[in-house]
Formats: sequence, structure tokens, C-alpha cells
Amino acid sequence: MRLPTAFALLPALALLWGCDKPPVARADAGRGDAEDGRTTVASLACGACHSIPGIRAADGTVGPSLAGLGNRNFIAGTLPNDPGTLAAFVRNAPSLVPGTAMPAMPLSEAQAIDVAAFLASLR
Repeated sequence: MRLPTAFALLPALALLWGCDKPPVARADAGRGDAEDGRTTVASLACGACHSIPGIRAADGTVGPSLAGLGNRNFIAGTLPNDPGTLAAFVRNAPSLVPGTAMPAMPLSEAQAIDVAAFLASLR
């Protein structure tokens, strides 16, 4: 294969490289409603596994404390802590981190975006 032809294929290969990655929430994930997210977190009993500031009786120790999550660089130790990734993780953690103890949660995309906004507010 000639060199110019190989360079012409690079954009197509770049697109294919990302095909096996799990979907990430919409790019507008940073625009969620933190208060709605707090309500959703409380209603799903996330505090049974996590300690979560601002949530009554959220003192679980199975999962990590979510205090200061908004200041962390990573989610689950490996994923970048950005709104889209955080929304995707709270909605379906096993799709992003196989073997995680965090279950997939019954959240719509909009609810996941709101939960991500609430968690990002924990400083």
C-alpha cells in the first residue's frame, strides 16, 4: 500500500477504533439539575452502599464515600471524572468497568445526567 493511501484510511480507522466502546451520556451532561439528582439518589437508596453528604441516612460502607466526588480526577479509579462519563457510570457501571460491584441502575438518561450534576457538586 502506498503511503498516501494509508494516510487516507486513518480517519476511517479512527472511527472504527471507538466502535466497541460503551456509549457515554449526551455531551450536555454537565447541564443536569443537581437538586433533581439529589432527590433521585435519595429515592434509589444509594446510601445503602455509599456515604453521601446531603442525603439522610446515607452512611453505607460497601461502596466508597461520595464526599468530595466533584474534586476527584477519576471515577472507579480509572475513568475520567467528567459529566458524560459520570452519567454513563451511574446508569450502567458494569458496561464501563466490568466486574464492578456497582450495579446498573434503573435511570433514564435525563435522570443519570441529574445524578451526575448532584455528584459533581459534592466538593
